[in-house]
Amino acid sequence: MAKKKVSLKQVFKTIIWPRRNILFIGLILIVISKVAGLVLPGATKYFIDDVIANKDFDLLKTLLIVVGIAISVQALTSFLLTRILSVEAQHLISILRARVQKKILSLPISFFDNTKSGELVSRIMTDVEGVRNLVGTGLVQLVGGTITAVFSLILLIRISPSMTAFVLIPVSIFALIALKAFKYIRPIFRNRGKINAEVTGRLTETLNGVRVIKGFNAEEQEGLIFEKGVERLFLNVKKTLTSTALITSSSTFLLGMASVGIMGISGYKIINDQLTTGDFLSFTLYLGFMIAPIVQMSNIGSQLTEALAGLDRTEELMNLEPENDIENRNTKLESIHGNIVFNDVSFAYEKGKEVLHNISFNAPSGSVTALVGSSGSGKSTIAGLAASFLTPKSGKVTIDGNDLAKVHLNSYRQYLGVVLQDEFLFEGSIRENILFPRPNATEDELQKAVEAAYVNEFTDRFDDGLDTLIGERGVKLSGGQRQRIAIARAILANPKVIILDEATSNLDTESEALIQKSLTELMRGRTTFVIAHRLSTIRKADQILVIEKGEIAEQGTHDDLITKEGRYFDLYTYQARI
Repeated sequence: MAKKKVSLKQVFKTIIWPRRNILFIGLILIVISKVAGLVLPGATKYFIDDVIANKDFDLLKTLLIVVGIAISVQALTSFLLTRILSVEAQHLISILRARVQKKILSLPISFFDNTKSGELVSRIMTDVEGVRNLVGTGLVQLVGGTITAVFSLILLIRISPSMTAFVLIPVSIFALIALKAFKYIRPIFRNRGKINAEVTGRLTETLNGVRVIKGFNAEEQEGLIFEKGVERLFLNVKKTLTSTALITSSSTFLLGMASVGIMGISGYKIINDQLTTGDFLSFTLYLGFMIAPIVQMSNIGSQLTEALAGLDRTEELMNLEPENDIENRNTKLESIHGNIVFNDVSFAYEKGKEVLHNISFNAPSGSVTALVGSSGSGKSTIAGLAASFLTPKSGKVTIDGNDLAKVHLNSYRQYLGVVLQDEFLFEGSIRENILFPRPNATEDELQKAVEAAYVNEFTDRFDDGLDTLIGERGVKLSGGQRQRIAIARAILANPKVIILDEATSNLDTESEALIQKSLTELMRGRTTFVIAHRLSTIRKADQILVIEKGEIAEQGTHDDLITKEGRYFDLYTYQARI
């Protein structure tokens, strides 16, 4: 994925400007809050120079009322600000998460083959969280604080231009240091997202593979791998903490020195009657209002930098080419018969390393095509091409005469069903898993699928029947039970094309017999591709393709190939002896 930085212009256009109304309201609220905050330091001058000096009780009452109202306004605007902007920020996060998840699901199978699922979870859930600082109170506080600083600067100049000029020197130095630091921090934040995704990915794998880990007594080994990951994360965080600490300590030192200088200058002016005590207190308080937003930059600036780094990584995903390229895949199938033809098809996962070479065959509508051969010969690649998970490097795969590379994927896959050897079930009930392809199917349709796949053979023994919870990935069920649920799911989908990574190779004899009956029901009248492991299960296939080194070594029915006494004959007789 190409690294690309999200520009401030892009952020403004896509995130800030569409929410300009709510941000404008937030900006008005924070300005009102900050202006209300300026009342107290302004009132201090009158309190010292007039109320105390002249013992003016009427002015004291007026000052107390004005200051009290100002404090109330501050409290109310602070509440409204958090309520409005924080809620909108969380809403934006949910929108972006949904958008990123939708984008990820639109990417080709090859992307998922090369990316850990845990890493993708981190990309979806964590990378977008930083936008709360763009739409939430962070950005508005920065802008509102800057406006307050400008107002305070004007009031400071009115009190004493010379003291104000002195203060601006360390403030300017601090601003330069902060800008340099944030430029340095952004790629560190970006790398943090990457490390966090990798660590999360490994942790997810560890939890999913806990039986393997315990089976090989590898808990300590996995612990060390995870420790290394979190150590990398710690070192990254340490870099950002060091940078922000530099900014904070710089602000403390420079602004502290400014305070020492102001104390000296104001002391000299008061002694020489060039400045009143009230003016000095007002100047000091206004100075705090001017400096506060600048000091906050170390915190808010880091948050905004982290937000932009997260958006950088999100943008990388959003710029990836989707699997369903609308420009090229513009043929929509209204219905299909299921006649699939491979015409001189070659395919390579990596450039210059072909795994299929000039494959040609016809799978007529309603026929069963079995793919056999040694491991790595190209069987799964042919099935992936038929399922539209892969696109040929050269040649064509057609469905009813339509080039599959130009067919809108949704219009084809609505007629496609897939049953894998290691079938994936979702956490939930058996009913929910069977209804997955058609959530709105009727109870009668569901029951027919259940009976056709012999699922009722074991669910009838469960207290909750089809509503039995099966645990994550169906861990509470046997392999045969999981396969029958997967077959029932495929039957309910009622596809025209079926891809079977034959589901009987690791099952006991009784389960295999039931699943063979289920598969027979599933394949009836449908164009079927079977990746065969047990050759005894494909004797009735309409055609058998023996794939070796990416080429069709033999082709024909079971009887034809046995008669030839070639590669299929060797494989079949070898298995028969085992």
